[in-house]
Amino acid sequence: MSIEIHVPTLPESVVDATLITWHKQVGDAVQKDDNLVDLETDKVVLEVPAPESGVLTEILVKDGSTVTSGDLLAKINTEAAASTKEPVTKETITADIPLSPAVRRIIFEHSLDPSQISGTGKGGRITKSDAQDYLAQKVAASPSPTTVEAKITPVPVAEPFTKKESTTSNGNSVMNSNGVRSEQRVPMTRLRVKVAERLLQAQQNAAMLTTFNEVNMQSVIDLRKQYQERFTAKHGVKLGFMSFFIKASIEALKRFPAINASIDGEDIIYHGYYDVGIAVASPRGLIVPVLRDADQLDFAGIEKNIVDFGEKSRAGTLTYEELNGGTFTITNGGIFGSMLSTPILNPPQCAILGMHAITERPVVENGEIVIRPIMYLALSYDHRLVDGRDAVQFLVAIKEGLESPAHLLLNI
Repeated sequence: MSIEIHVPTLPESVVDATLITWHKQVGDAVQKDDNLVDLETDKVVLEVPAPESGVLTEILVKDGSTVTSGDLLAKINTEAAASTKEPVTKETITADIPLSPAVRRIIFEHSLDPSQISGTGKGGRITKSDAQDYLAQKVAASPSPTTVEAKITPVPVAEPFTKKESTTSNGNSVMNSNGVRSEQRVPMTRLRVKVAERLLQAQQNAAMLTTFNEVNMQSVIDLRKQYQERFTAKHGVKLGFMSFFIKASIEALKRFPAINASIDGEDIIYHGYYDVGIAVASPRGLIVPVLRDADQLDFAGIEKNIVDFGEKSRAGTLTYEELNGGTFTITNGGIFGSMLSTPILNPPQCAILGMHAITERPVVENGEIVIRPIMYLALSYDHRLVDGRDAVQFLVAIKEGLESPAHLLLNI
């Protein structure tokens, strides 16, 4: 019996997807629930599992093609399952090892053995970084110095670079052993295209301004030091800075509801809930998972969700629902060393808070110069909806909450 494999129903508002990689080829035996192919949308990577065991008899869509819900992808002959012996490959040997699409791609493209890779993800799961680190160690230990160069197409300086000569890589310019410079033309991923589209949309369709302030983080640092051990022992997660910023932001949003609102045509939508987006740098690019009803969570609940988002972003397992929506966003460039920046709005939201690096700076307290851990804060906002006064006072409210965190704990 021949059964057809179709593109599953795509998430709401997702028009199409790009077929990234086939994990089975024509003639390969497949088991029920084996991942046949990865589909990349604007936000997530979807796996298409085999509905029944059998043999893959036909592939109708090639890698890199654009597909929509219901498109026919392939066909499987279920009657051939009993008489066909699946070849012994790393895929069959490691069928029981849970791998994300990004990790699986690295493993099979480079013929790696997952059982040799130490996983640092939740429950020992192999993350993309684990696979990349293992591959880097393997390449470094290889006796052939031309392993990497073999994948680079040299382009003579005197000749123009054409699309025909392009390959897929990280796009860096490389000088090979013959002194000839090389280039690669790399197509944008669906996620990168979407990010670029939304950033341009934010700049073109909003009257965006940014206001700044600074906050003395000494009280938060002291509180974390005092209770970190007990907090971790009780909740199984560390007390980070982000939970303080989320709590302070929610209290400020309650005082200035316009900053938690959005514009829809000529209407203003005031949201009676607080869904906070947390910008995360994933292997695929910038993504913003959303912490739903953040005002209903305590510090431990917030920290657990943040850890979960981080693990899922590295493993490529965030769902579309976890990335959709949001009424306000926080981004932390400080983890990369950023001192100051102007974050760009995440439409249709009208404000975004930027955190930065904590640096010891001289400040004046009670007429004396002292050294304090200072962080610069930046609030970008849509001036069509948010007045400058409200934006400034919103940052002041966050500053007050962080410098006197007892207000956040006691809800006063």
